[in-house]
Amino acid sequence: MSGETEPRADFGDIDELGPVDYIVVEFPGNRMTGEGFPILVDLVDRGIIRIFDFAFIRKEEDGTVTALELQDLGGGEVDLTVFEGASSGLLDGGDIQEAAAALEPGSSAGVIVYENTWAAPFARALRRGGAQLVAAGRIPVQALLASLDALEDPSAGE
Repeated sequence: MSGETEPRADFGDIDELGPVDYIVVEFPGNRMTGEGFPILVDLVDRGIIRIFDFAFIRKEEDGTVTALELQDLGGGEVDLTVFEGASSGLLDGGDIQEAAAALEPGSSAGVIVYENTWAAPFARALRRGGAQLVAAGRIPVQALLASLDALEDPSAGE
């Protein structure tokens, strides 16, 4: 992180936080329809998640990575102003480069760091009892579908 002073999100009492995750959502060919953004806004409005950071990047064909401004996205078809200012300082240049490594050249992506506020009461209770999260992960939908297909056709795994 740079030494510059930037506004930071108010995380409140750290002991009260729910689990914090990140996602990198790739838009192949830089095609963004905006279809998912109203759903994301709804999740925030209903208090299910709290966004700490929201950044957009583009990976050029030559591998160069560029940070994008919200006003440069959507071509006027997608209103992203609701996400302006979502920058807690958790994401730094190294995080952006790591996210970009997952992208295909000629694509753009949204990088979102968010708190699972729905899980905060559960997380608080676990911490009060001395528990700690030691591992987490995600199962990609494609892997889940492949597993379900294998269950339906046991000979497919041979």
